[in-house]
Amino acid sequence: MDKFSVIITAGGSSSRYGKTNKLLEKINDLTVIEETVNKFITFDNIDEIIIPANMTITEELSKIFENPLIKLVNGGDTRQKSVFNALGYVKNNYVLIHDGARPLVTAEIIKNTMEGVIKYGAVSVMTKTTDTIKEVDSEGRIIRTIDRSKLYNTQTPQGFKTELIKLAHDKLKNGNYTDDCSMLEELNIPVYIVNGSYTNIKITVKNDLDFAKIYI
Repeated sequence: MDKFSVIITAGGSSSRYGKTNKLLEKINDLTVIEETVNKFITFDNIDEIIIPANMTITEELSKIFENPLIKLVNGGDTRQKSVFNALGYVKNNYVLIHDGARPLVTAEIIKNTMEGVIKYGAVSVMTKTTDTIKEVDSEGRIIRTIDRSKLYNTQTPQGFKTELIKLAHDKLKNGNYTDDCSMLEELNIPVYIVNGSYTNIKITVKNDLDFAKIYI
């Protein structure tokens, strides 16, 4: 059985959410970050979960997570730097990278991502864009309607052969990429789609947390 490492990002400051860190908000009896981690920890072929954490919540997370499979490491001042730091601890040939603020990810999505990365080497969970998309100039004037037939919304997890994503981070370490797949795209390394879910939202504002509570 192929073994997987998981990186769950927790390095953000939650500036768009408000005065509290969204990862420590409660969904019923568990924090957002606990809900997220629990979705991965039940898989037998996942034997380490690495959380690059913002220093302001590291102490709190150390109290929440006492499972030996979970390792807390220092987060960076960007998502890219946080993932780069975490990759240094990855021991397996495959790694999934997931947003700590996506607690509604399903076991099916995780399973399909693992199967996809074994087959293709690099995959991203995505959903087809359903809205009509407009390009707008700096003055707020609509320029054109973009054909949405080839447009997808990016989610996580994203899965990689560890050697591929480490290569990308080493080569592009001075960049500021907010998405790990885009780094492989920059290097012309193919990335493939895994179908996601429209409920697999990232909690960014308080209304998102309300939705998560209802859904769970």
